[in-house]
Amino acid sequence: MPKNLVIVESPAKAKTIEKFLGRNFKVVASVGHIRDLPKSKMGVDIENDFEPRYINIRGKGPVIKEIKKLAGKHDHVLVATDPDREGEAIAWHLAHILGLDLKDPFRVTFNEITKEAVKKAVNHPRTVDVDLVDAQQARRILDRLVGYSISPILWSKVRKGLSAGRVQSVATKLICDREREILAFKPREYWLLSALLDTSKKEKFEARVTEYKNKPLEVATADEARVHRLALEGGALRVTDINVKEKSSRPNASFITSSLQQEASNQFNFSTKKTMMVAQQLYEGIKLKEGLVGLITYMRTDSTRLSDEAKGSLRDFIVNAYGDRYLGTFADAKNKSNAQEAHEAIRPTLIQRTPESVKDFLSKDQYRLYNLIWQRTVASVMAPAVYKNLGVTIKAGDYQLKATGSTLEFDGYLKVLSNKKKDTFLPAMAEGEKLGLLEITEEQKFTQPPARFSEASLVKEMEDKGIGRPSTYAPTISTIQSRGYVQKSGKQLAPTELGFIIDEIMAEHFNPIVAVDFTAEMEKHFDKIEQGSESWKKIIREFYTPFETLIESAKKDLEKMDLTEETDIDCEKCGAKMVIKHGRYGKFLACSNYPECTHTKPILKEIGVKCPACETGQIVERRTKKYKIFYGCSNFPDCHFVSWDKPVNKFCPECGGILVEGKGKNKDFLVCSNKACDYKERKV
Repeated sequence: MPKNLVIVESPAKAKTIEKFLGRNFKVVASVGHIRDLPKSKMGVDIENDFEPRYINIRGKGPVIKEIKKLAGKHDHVLVATDPDREGEAIAWHLAHILGLDLKDPFRVTFNEITKEAVKKAVNHPRTVDVDLVDAQQARRILDRLVGYSISPILWSKVRKGLSAGRVQSVATKLICDREREILAFKPREYWLLSALLDTSKKEKFEARVTEYKNKPLEVATADEARVHRLALEGGALRVTDINVKEKSSRPNASFITSSLQQEASNQFNFSTKKTMMVAQQLYEGIKLKEGLVGLITYMRTDSTRLSDEAKGSLRDFIVNAYGDRYLGTFADAKNKSNAQEAHEAIRPTLIQRTPESVKDFLSKDQYRLYNLIWQRTVASVMAPAVYKNLGVTIKAGDYQLKATGSTLEFDGYLKVLSNKKKDTFLPAMAEGEKLGLLEITEEQKFTQPPARFSEASLVKEMEDKGIGRPSTYAPTISTIQSRGYVQKSGKQLAPTELGFIIDEIMAEHFNPIVAVDFTAEMEKHFDKIEQGSESWKKIIREFYTPFETLIESAKKDLEKMDLTEETDIDCEKCGAKMVIKHGRYGKFLACSNYPECTHTKPILKEIGVKCPACETGQIVERRTKKYKIFYGCSNFPDCHFVSWDKPVNKFCPECGGILVEGKGKNKDFLVCSNKACDYKERKV
């Protein structure tokens, strides 16, 4: 029988660690939290200074029984849950379940699941960090007070199944506020003028008209553009200034949770939830030739710090692979003020383990994310890229024109990253040289409204404003979609009608709770609790008194809302009129004779395109259970036509397949839906 029992959170992690520790250790998984506040009630004793009433989580009985049984058979118990607030809280709850003394050193933490890191941690256990636990308790109890106080009001005044939360309601507010900006936006017309010029050696290049009479050129109408074009066509042009500058481009810091989520979304269209799921797999262990190995460090972090061991390994790798001149200064990037300094950035556990060397052992998504992390880590400590920038100023009477060129002189960190910036060359010119005018181009433009948030840009906004923590970004974005407050179309997040309603209720009756400043300020308090400089109960007390007043006012002042809309559609089952109701997946039709008749129908959003398969149905917009939009036939299940891309009323002239709206690099094109056909045409 092994002498030592090690408790971790996940079964995958348990397998990896048990292989590292050998036969004197038994490793078992708690499978996440084992105790929590009850789901059926508040679970916080407000009268007894907000004392939490934890219970064993339903369904965890067998796991708890097994852990208790194993603990009784081993000489030593070590708890190796994740190295963050949640992990510390799980360790604290396990200590309660198993009767462990909090003064004893049984807590083990490591930032990476490698043999060296795990063995080192096991040989140096510490006591549970109660301040870290208190910070987690403060967040959990505050969120429970907010959610379990406001949600019942929404159920009684609006409809069942709704919820509000300290972070989710602020995230919804950000999306609703952005949509209001877009709806209020009025585009403004403007025009740009460019000139195609040639040098005395007849070498062509383009320049932008930037100034008129020593002021920035602003052209509002086609008539104004025409006047300026005619004036330019009659003037002589000469070079008045040539400016050559060398510019350095520094690499980005290694990934933290938010930047990894943003980059994975931008490059691979991963949702925040998918990014964290794949990162968890890479962290917990992948089966390589040498066995199960954790490929990356812990993926919930807001620190860009790299350990001295990692820096040394990176230094050797870069010098050996690329040479001394590619080595950077290794200066630590500046972390955000509330970053957890004890943590590291997300990096490979072994930098010599290149993406190509493990590609055959990884799924496509695992490889893409590992490659992203590996490249970013190596690049982050490499030398800057150096560009030679050339700026040319040209005079033409009262007008000034500018032309710029840029060439890469030294690739630096771009050696390991794909360089998307292409060189732009300008022909050789001399100051005072006369230039020829070949053509003036007038280009009509319109100012654009602010873009809707994507998951990536919402995470960045939340991070910039201090809302939430690395562990909360993905679940928050999932929650506001699952509640039906926000829907995702392509990459864009847009509020639903229900989302606007809830946001307006929260703004009118609970404005202090959804204020960005309040949410950010609470995060600072949690950090102070973690540092041991504030009491969690004091923070909750100060919050609850004014909050209780808001709750009582809302119960009294918020009028009951009826979101039901009448229609002229007859129920197919009983003949009564159907009504429009709001559900988790949006609006739907329901019989007004409920509960006697329970007939419901989806509201199908037609896009004005006839089904190419059955030719009788209409193409309608549908959503998956994960809220992703796709397109299908209204005659389903009789017709099974389906497309992830939006079809249009045009057919491919080459193969006859229906054309669909392109995405990504083809966003300005209509492309053939037939994967074997590469036909595309520009959108009109």
